[in-house]
Amino acid sequence: MTHPLHSSEFSRDPYPLLAALRERGPVQRIRTDNGRTTWVVTGWAAARAALADGRLSKDTGRFFADRPSTRNLAPAVSRTMLATDPPDHGRLRRLAMKAFTPAAVARLEPRIRELAAGPADALAAGLAARGTVDLIEEFAVPLPIAVISELLGVPERDRAAVRQWSNTLFAAGDPDAVVDRASHDLSDYMTELIAARRLAPGDDVLSGLIAARDEEERLTEPELVSLAVLLVVAGHETTANLIGNGMLALLLDEALHAAVRDDPGLLPGAVEEFLRYDAPLTIATFRYATEPMELGGALIGPGDVVLVSPGAANRDPAQFPAPDALRLDRPAGHLSFGHGPHHCLGATLARLEGRIAFEVLLTRLPRLRPTEAGTDALIWRRTRLMRGLASLPVTAAAG
Repeated sequence: MTHPLHSSEFSRDPYPLLAALRERGPVQRIRTDNGRTTWVVTGWAAARAALADGRLSKDTGRFFADRPSTRNLAPAVSRTMLATDPPDHGRLRRLAMKAFTPAAVARLEPRIRELAAGPADALAAGLAARGTVDLIEEFAVPLPIAVISELLGVPERDRAAVRQWSNTLFAAGDPDAVVDRASHDLSDYMTELIAARRLAPGDDVLSGLIAARDEEERLTEPELVSLAVLLVVAGHETTANLIGNGMLALLLDEALHAAVRDDPGLLPGAVEEFLRYDAPLTIATFRYATEPMELGGALIGPGDVVLVSPGAANRDPAQFPAPDALRLDRPAGHLSFGHGPHHCLGATLARLEGRIAFEVLLTRLPRLRPTEAGTDALIWRRTRLMRGLASLPVTAAAG
């Protein structure tokens, strides 16, 4: 079958399409627009198993070595840590993980609260002056961009450009040439930033990675650039979508909004349920089978592409009763941060940023509401991988 993974309908609401696939079985074969066979994993148990299965490789360099491509993605984008297998993946992950341990992230909380105050002030001022503000453009994106930029030492003047390049990389509707150009722009920028940090090291993650490269030689120069690119992109994309998707869910459910607003102790559990209910990542990044294997009752051949869908797995009724309902009393178990060796190393930071963001918005702007009724008028980003709003116009209720 041909599956419209790139359609506007899928971007607006992927869940009916994913549910239809899952009803046929947890692992289904589809025929993509280029005629290739791809397996889509939609069942929770099969998805969790696939994410930890060493027979599913992420080494895109090896996969495409004998498959000619017309694409011209920058190596720093196409060959990030996400596109490596052990032992290289473990080595790169250990170097980056130092900045994202629970203890290191906990120390960031006061600063994240300071950074959240700026966008919250801007929202309040915008509401007072115009009556309507865009929650995505003025809060959900600026906060995680500011946090990861401070960690990496990206100057404030450059953050808008970095955000635009990152956004283009995930756009399903943009021509390949536009995406390729953005990949080179971002790669060139991070190369220049690394050169500047070498001359003037700071107390930031990028300076630490440069030291590991120059003094200990634990990564190559291309690996250093690709790691910097990955951290700046992955460091804000998921969190921005978490904030936007979670706030939309709250704004459309008055009882839930009131419960979380009145009891901040519910926020950690609410963040987990937001991550499950409307996962920031609909389809995980590329994997392929290195040998014949069975997964969820499907027989997958060597070289077959396998796409794991956290968005679908998180709504598997076999794992989550009434999966299309948002419940704060659910036990954890979502796959929004992955599972296994490629589990998101920034998960702890994303959870903290999300909790602070919701707390600040609910405290400072308790009467926010969407300007459009329902979800049909909302514009979602055209991307197969990510699940996030392009904008969320809000106003303040009287009272």
